[in-house]
Amino acid sequence: MIAREARRQGMRHIVAVAFHKETSPEIEEVVDEVEWLRVGQLSKLIKAFGKRDVSHCVMAGQIAPKNLFDFRPDLKTAAMLFRLKERNAHTIFGAIGDELAKGGVTLIDALPWLGQAMPGEDFHLGPKLTKQQQEDIAFGCRLAKEVSKLEIGQSIVVKEGTVLAVEGFEGTDACLRRGGELAGPKGGAVAVKVARENHDMRFDIPCIGRRTLESCAASAIAVLAVESSKTILLEREEVESLSQAHGIAVTTVTP
Repeated sequence: MIAREARRQGMRHIVAVAFHKETSPEIEEVVDEVEWLRVGQLSKLIKAFGKRDVSHCVMAGQIAPKNLFDFRPDLKTAAMLFRLKERNAHTIFGAIGDELAKGGVTLIDALPWLGQAMPGEDFHLGPKLTKQQQEDIAFGCRLAKEVSKLEIGQSIVVKEGTVLAVEGFEGTDACLRRGGELAGPKGGAVAVKVARENHDMRFDIPCIGRRTLESCAASAIAVLAVESSKTILLEREEVESLSQAHGIAVTTVTP
């Protein structure tokens, strides 16, 4: 998405550093050069940019959470991780940004190429919200914001004023499955996903897409509410189709 939008806006030469078993091979179709690395090869990452005279970069996509505990770090990565007292998305990616800066590469946020993919305040798909669902969204949003301050996760699942699941390291989809299971055979839970307070928009931006809606459908989640103007909506047409097919309300919330 970012590469295509950057190209549309006139970016002449785009370089990507991709990761084996993480990045889709389709990346090669939308950029001019690709360097394939393993997760944890920070030295090679910096060298890949350096030999191409890259001065600015953005982070896009994600690394599967389980792989952050199952990789072979190079010496630079190992030293970086050793210095971190706490390891979460913001500390790890922030430290990577610092290492890139030492190598002459500035990590910037991708918002100039993502604006159209971030729904605003009036966004809504699917059924009209009930009063209870509106109350659950407000309740879930308030708690999710507090949880995000603790660097635990971005998502929470609630039903009728009861917290069913809080996202941890397992990620959003697993959180939705746990919450849906605890909602009982009738389902009807409300999921809320937010950005953390003072979120560094260079990385770990909240994101939903086809897979998120499929997880909601499989778990009988009735409502998915995301923070307005701070959440990336991928595969919009597929999300709209799934929302309609399964009767899932997808809406935005402003804290």
